[in-house]
Amino acid sequence: MKKLILLLAIPFLTQAQFFKKDDGLAHTFSIVAIDKEAGEMAVAVQSHWFSVGNVVAWAKSGAGVVATQSFVNKSFGIRGLEMIQSGKTAEETLKTLLSDDEGREVRQVAIIDANGNVAVHTGNKCVDYAGHIKGVNYSVQSNMMLNNTVPAAMSKAFEENPNLPLAERVLEALKAAQAAGGDIRGKQSAAIRVVKTKKSDEPWNDDFVVDLRVDDHENPIKEIGRLLKVQRAYEFMNEGDLMVEVNEMEKAMNAYNAAMQMFPENLEMKYWTAITLANNGETVKATKMLQDIYLEDKNWRELTRRLPKVGLLTVDKNILKALLK
Repeated sequence: MKKLILLLAIPFLTQAQFFKKDDGLAHTFSIVAIDKEAGEMAVAVQSHWFSVGNVVAWAKSGAGVVATQSFVNKSFGIRGLEMIQSGKTAEETLKTLLSDDEGREVRQVAIIDANGNVAVHTGNKCVDYAGHIKGVNYSVQSNMMLNNTVPAAMSKAFEENPNLPLAERVLEALKAAQAAGGDIRGKQSAAIRVVKTKKSDEPWNDDFVVDLRVDDHENPIKEIGRLLKVQRAYEFMNEGDLMVEVNEMEKAMNAYNAAMQMFPENLEMKYWTAITLANNGETVKATKMLQDIYLEDKNWRELTRRLPKVGLLTVDKNILKALLK
């Protein structure tokens, strides 16, 4: 009997070496892609697994992006990016990663380097439906899907949206995957990470262009799409702030208005639009907007009182009184 138990246990012991407790499982669909003209690389993923972005999606400016999934080997992310930085291509990197990995047949890995080289691997023991499509400047891959149409749907969506920014383009691929059936288990988490293809001389500015995660949500793709829209709106807000610094008030107003139109109920966006109007001499418009804001949250009135001291509100005392009224 002991011998029989031991023999039965061998397959499980063998499979256990394929993944570690701190690596995790990520049966999922993902896309890696590059936009050479924009100088951006992206990795995006969705899964019925908690915090999938923390496991699958790896990216570094000036190097590349990696998606490591199925029975995950998280070291492929860190080691893969290090190899690319050392001069290896995506293909050379993938070959090296798999060469000494006893669990290669349960892995699914996709890599793009900053030169646009694409490499992808789907092990023959990944859970059906599993597969990938390697295209020009991208790869889509999936495992444990409800059906075998997911990669084709992702590929089609990516190729049909060449004019979108890269983050929005890979988001369309995620939407298409879910519409085609997606993960057989359902939905839970998603992530989008975008980095630059070239490192700058200012490493503090080489952070992620986009770095969004939804760790646990009933509709993670919809939610990450909402967050991406919020980011785009705040990019307009940042542009407006920069224009204020150089006294380009018309450009500042255009930027603030663009943000406010995306999220008309956002008090932050309304507020700074109003303050810019006041600084630009349009007191009546500014006052009306501020009164509406104060009705929703009186703390914005107190903030208005504090702005003249630091030069963010440059109006005389009578106009200030009107703005605070």
